[in-house]
Amino acid sequence: MDLNWEKLFKRYVWHDERTPYLTRAANLTRVQAQYEIFGYALFMGVLSGVLAVVTLSPSLPHGGAAIVPVYAFTVCCAALILGFTRHPWAAIWCALSPLGALAYFGVWGFHANLEDGDKALLIVVAVAGLVYARRLVAVARAWHGRADQD
Repeated sequence: MDLNWEKLFKRYVWHDERTPYLTRAANLTRVQAQYEIFGYALFMGVLSGVLAVVTLSPSLPHGGAAIVPVYAFTVCCAALILGFTRHPWAAIWCALSPLGALAYFGVWGFHANLEDGDKALLIVVAVAGLVYARRLVAVARAWHGRADQD
C-alpha cells in the first residue's frame, strides 16, 4: 500500500481553497472567505454555546454571576449571525470574546484546581484568539465590501 502523504496532507490539513490562512484577507476569493468565516463561526458558536451552559454553575470563580452566561450566549448568537450573514459587526462581537475571557480571568481569577501551567496556557490561547480575530474581522469586512460591489 503506497500512501501519497502530500495528497493526504493537502486533502485533510492544508487545502489551498478551504484553508487559506496564509493568504491576505484582501486577496481571498469569495469561496475562501466563505470557508474561513464558516469555520470560525462554527467554532465560536459551539464553544460559546457550551460555555453559556457550563457557566450557569455557581461553583465557578464568578459564583453564578448572570453576566457571564449571558455574554457567552450573546457571542453564540453573534456567531450564528456571522455564519449566516457574514456581517462585520457580528465578526467584531465574536472577536471581542478572547478579550472577555482575559477580563474574566482578571476579575474573577482562575479555578482553584488549575496549576500555573494551565493558567498560562489559557492566557496564551486567549491572546492567540485575539490575534487571529483581527484577521477574521478583516475577512468579514472584505466579504462585505465585495458583496456591496456585486
